[in-house]
Amino acid sequence: MGGSVSSFVKSAFDRIVAALALLLLLPILILIAIAIKITMPGPVFFRQVRVGRGGHEFQVLKFRTMVVGAEKIGLGLLIEKDDKRIPPLGLFLRRWSLDELPQIWNVLKGDMSLVGPRPTVSSQVAQYTERQRRRLECLPGVTGWAQVNGRNELSWPERIELDIWYIDHWSPLLDLKILLRTPRLLLKGENVYASDLSKFEIGKK
Repeated sequence: MGGSVSSFVKSAFDRIVAALALLLLLPILILIAIAIKITMPGPVFFRQVRVGRGGHEFQVLKFRTMVVGAEKIGLGLLIEKDDKRIPPLGLFLRRWSLDELPQIWNVLKGDMSLVGPRPTVSSQVAQYTERQRRRLECLPGVTGWAQVNGRNELSWPERIELDIWYIDHWSPLLDLKILLRTPRLLLKGENVYASDLSKFEIGKK
């Protein structure tokens, strides 16, 4: 995915935009945090170990949208529409992807990029083929090529192929294109939940 100069440009752009976004969105972040604290017993943030570039593990940061311990009950890591583990506020945050906003901090830390493959858990990475591990060649992103081309309606193999295409064709212009398409996708609220949970299995299309 480009050379050292390209990586430096992408990293510098990420951190500058993330810093500005954090300043601009701070009032909204505070309001969301207060709303979660008042209406959803438990911590404000959800932290989970995800796999990033080169297999490096890091803690992804999100606003909590589910009941405490949700990953240990029901469908576990899988989430379906009308999931009983998601309170009304959580549904609202997910509908507009507001739960992802704290990942701006992950971008500032250098764990993530604004654009790239979405970070996933180690149990899924363990199922990758050698080709699919190419997905780990770049920093994971807050949004990505797969997100603006189907999101959760894509199977995992389909998403991974789109991520590999992104890595092979990366350019600042492509990142800009993805960033400009993301707000429109969020406003439509499409493909927030998968219609077929089997799509989340690595070996199924």
